[in-house]
Amino acid sequence: MKAAVGDWLIVEGTHGSSIRRHGLIVEVSHTDGSPPYLVRWLDDDHESLIFPGPDARVVQATR
Repeated sequence: MKAAVGDWLIVEGTHGSSIRRHGLIVEVSHTDGSPPYLVRWLDDDHESLIFPGPDARVVQATR
């Protein structure tokens, strides 16, 4: 998985009560775009460092 600042991270809910989460990638630790990413989540405006799992995908921002 590769990402850049400004891309979106979407994490699909994997449990019955889980919901899809959308987050803005605000920091990428590696120059090659690999994880971890600092993400600001839209649902609660919280930032967290994340290593995305198989239920996540990156949507590139329009450049």
